[in-house]
Amino acid sequence: MASAAEQLAANLNFGAFSKATDLKKRIWFTLGALIIYRLGTYIPLPGIDVGVVEQLFNQNAGGILGMFNMFSGGAVKRMTIFALNIMPYISASIIIQLLTSVAPSLESLKKEGESGRKKINQYTRYLTVILAAVQAWGLAVGLEGLSGGGGSAVINPGWFFRITAVVTLVGGTMFLMWLGEQITQRGIGNGISLLIFTGIVATLPASLAGLLELGRTGAMSSFFILLLIIGAVAVIAFIVFMERAHRRLLVQYPKRQMGNRVMGGESSHLPLKVNTAGVIPPIFASSLLLLPLTVVGFAAGSGPSWLQGIAQHLGHGTPVFMVLYALLIIFFCFFYTAIVFNPQETADNLRKYGGFIPGVRPGKHTADYLDYVLTRLTAIGAAYITVVCLLPEFLMAKSALPFYFGGTSLLIVVSVTMDTVGQVHSHLIAHQYEGLIKKAKLKGRR
Repeated sequence: MASAAEQLAANLNFGAFSKATDLKKRIWFTLGALIIYRLGTYIPLPGIDVGVVEQLFNQNAGGILGMFNMFSGGAVKRMTIFALNIMPYISASIIIQLLTSVAPSLESLKKEGESGRKKINQYTRYLTVILAAVQAWGLAVGLEGLSGGGGSAVINPGWFFRITAVVTLVGGTMFLMWLGEQITQRGIGNGISLLIFTGIVATLPASLAGLLELGRTGAMSSFFILLLIIGAVAVIAFIVFMERAHRRLLVQYPKRQMGNRVMGGESSHLPLKVNTAGVIPPIFASSLLLLPLTVVGFAAGSGPSWLQGIAQHLGHGTPVFMVLYALLIIFFCFFYTAIVFNPQETADNLRKYGGFIPGVRPGKHTADYLDYVLTRLTAIGAAYITVVCLLPEFLMAKSALPFYFGGTSLLIVVSVTMDTVGQVHSHLIAHQYEGLIKKAKLKGRR
């Protein structure tokens, strides 16, 4: 079966794509949904002065706002109805996933199958509404206290603006959550990831144009820009290699005799990814480190002295920032891997179905062996993510790049691109299998 799938994948061409009408419908639906998302990032929040907000944002773009603005495709800078983007849903999903490993009630729901998964998704939506409402309220109150050279950021501050802003921002987040689910069901999959991917990619043309403008005016050497482009291509190739890297553990199933037939005796592989944690560690680490910078920037230097001191030492390029960023990434790599992969549960499932790793006794010994292998893979993955995330931070701090594009963005863009290509390949292979089955039925009738 595997060789047949590989042969079909190798024979995929434009002709096969043109005949896959269902896949074309899914692609057009996905493109339409993403266009709607991009249009929403240009609809401003009611009651604000867009010019003042953009001026204030440019003064604080180095903090966590720069990262959120990049994820939202510029919606934060323009303070639009999608300013919160899909981040509350992602935060809620992570929190529920962490609680699933701690709370026995949620853990039992996870084991119930499809019904349990629906309940967990429902809890995730409820938590999304709560998180979005809290963030929207904080954003509305913060906007009322901002003022620039052009006046106040809010035209008519008060309770009416706060309630309107909260309802609008929460509604925008819930709409994006629904839109992502529609892309997953009726499009080519990975709806939430595609929304974030679109937001990141949408800011790239303007950022690259600003970089080339620096080269044209002589503010940055052309040789350095060329090295930067070559380095970016090399880093992307490295990310692709590491994201595809995994350790394959041989799993053997014993032979069983059922009547006159001998069943089993097969072998398979248990793949363990090098980067099991994905992009969660750099997102958490960036949020924790950039939060003081953002608070001080909004306070306009009027905050407590200790907070300003912390923000000063946590600026981009400082040794303290680099060290803490690396330590937090490593910590979250191990922490999140321990949450999403349970060696004891995997060992129990193998023993339940009669599988075993050659040379390792089933049960506790298998769990210890899986933990041993996974710990060393996670160490390699943590080192890889740390290098990828620290390199852009170093370049932005030392070379004064005109845009915020960190390692987290590269990881998301490359990972989503690989997943999307895989989804398209899967649809094409399924279409060719359907064609082969129909031909076989027609020949059988003859």
